[in-house]
Amino acid sequence: MKKTILITGASSGIGKASVKLFASRGWNVVATMRNPDREKELNGLDDVLVSRLDVQDRQSIAEAIEAGIDRFGRIDALVNNAGYGQNGIFEAVPREKVIEQFDVNVFGVMDVTRAILPHFRKNKTGMIINVSSGAGLFTLPMISLYCASKFALEGFTEALSYELLALNIGVKLVIPHGGVSETTFVERATQGGTDNVTPPDYHAFLQSSQQAFARMAAARTMNSADVAAIVHEATTDGTDRLRYLVGDDARGFIKARREMTDQGYIDFMRAHFATAN
Repeated sequence: MKKTILITGASSGIGKASVKLFASRGWNVVATMRNPDREKELNGLDDVLVSRLDVQDRQSIAEAIEAGIDRFGRIDALVNNAGYGQNGIFEAVPREKVIEQFDVNVFGVMDVTRAILPHFRKNKTGMIINVSSGAGLFTLPMISLYCASKFALEGFTEALSYELLALNIGVKLVIPHGGVSETTFVERATQGGTDNVTPPDYHAFLQSSQQAFARMAAARTMNSADVAAIVHEATTDGTDRLRYLVGDDARGFIKARREMTDQGYIDFMRAHFATAN
């Protein structure tokens, strides 16, 4: 019997690449997105159901899960991929945008997970893959809200994995780091939150940080298909491993976080964004 996976944020990037990979490996796929009417490619794949799911709309979450079960009989795995990166100097980001960042990247993941858990418990098995980020392990300026949301996701996922282990429900993190070439995340961060009004006192730091982000963008070495391959591995390898890192740590951020003293790590990171004297 073919297994079925539900993937959020499937309209582009890692989500779409994951849909294509799982479908090619013989899975049924519920490919969910906010605007399914715009999708032209995935509709043509065998055993792929394109369905509306907006992580900020709990009714759409319930309906997408129900549609997947009605079509394929059951759902065996969930990939919480939907999310976005809020960028800009924190002081300049309006409060409503702060709330939106957590509503999508944290509360949305929680709502989708909560909605599917009764089905997994009924089946006495299931797998949950949460797509995180290197920004959930180390922090960068101008994306403080994105970092905060991914740190929250990391903590939530780790704790949830303890709760669900005895129920035979796996919970894992796939952690891209170093930048993914088909996404616009680094470019948005490089812009420095130009949609927000940044106080002039930050301008020197902003310029220095933009240059640092531009160097990061130039050094990207992976694409969405690379991440999708790790999502597939995490889903199917049969282990209870929690974290799967994918990317190039050429900048040494993860190594510094894991191996340096706390202050040594902070000094190392600050040097990347220091303004000229």
